[in-house]
Amino acid sequence: GKAKADISIYGQESNYTTWRLAKMNLAIRGIDGQIAHGDTFHNDRFPDLKADFILANPPFNVSDWGGERLRNDARWKYGVPPTGNANFAWVQHIVHHLAPAGVAGFVLANGSMSSNQSGEGEIRRNLIEADLVDCMVALPGQLFYSTQIPACLWFLARDRRNGTRAAGESRFRDRRGHILFIDARKLGRMVDRTHRELTDEDIARIANTYHAWRGEKEAGEYKDVPGFCKSATLEEIRKHGHVLTPGRYVGAAAQEDDGEPFEEKMKRLVATLREHQAEAAKLDAAIAANLEELGYGG
Repeated sequence: GKAKADISIYGQESNYTTWRLAKMNLAIRGIDGQIAHGDTFHNDRFPDLKADFILANPPFNVSDWGGERLRNDARWKYGVPPTGNANFAWVQHIVHHLAPAGVAGFVLANGSMSSNQSGEGEIRRNLIEADLVDCMVALPGQLFYSTQIPACLWFLARDRRNGTRAAGESRFRDRRGHILFIDARKLGRMVDRTHRELTDEDIARIANTYHAWRGEKEAGEYKDVPGFCKSATLEEIRKHGHVLTPGRYVGAAAQEDDGEPFEEKMKRLVATLREHQAEAAKLDAAIAANLEELGYGG
């Protein structure tokens, strides 16, 4: 919503075809961006860049990222990522490039929220204890054409006190010691047999929840919603072993009252149970008779 001249865009992509598409995408929108071609880990083209905002959709669970050649890299402030999985290399690369009040949002595989393999749990714990994790969103399955791996959204913030992130932005409430968890797994609609998409209403619900929790006045007041969102304390997260899976924290959705009186409901349910038990007894007798005929009655 602001003038294009007010922002500077930087990016890097290793795949030549994707790099060309990115440059073309910006060009047809009249946006000037410095998009470099090269390997982000081994040839960081913007080593001194500190960004106010970072958006990324890195490839999930990459095993051949050459991590064995980067064991002493300065970016691994929160722990050396395993050579067999680049997920936490991406996370720390992003943190490394955040400005003092910078904010990042990126997609990762669900495993990043709970994995304890090869030191990943320790890295996640260090990121949480450094108060960098702002919000976690569990996404529904089948959102992506390119992968069936379930995914989540991470939101990181360097300064979670109440400072502005960029010139002209309003101040936010102090969010230190808390993380917002949003479980959006039940949202979205199937557009065909294999692909789900989030509706505009779904996206607005997720975004408005985050904006309200951050304390943006125009977003309204934030409230925990059982089964959907929860503002959890650092102490709660420690009790869960620094696991960041939203389902651990949001609880179960409240069941709607169907208006049926309790006594009547119990009578109906008991009657239904008796019917099922009688039907099961008939089936057991029929199976026993068939086994008898086949000579297996003993």
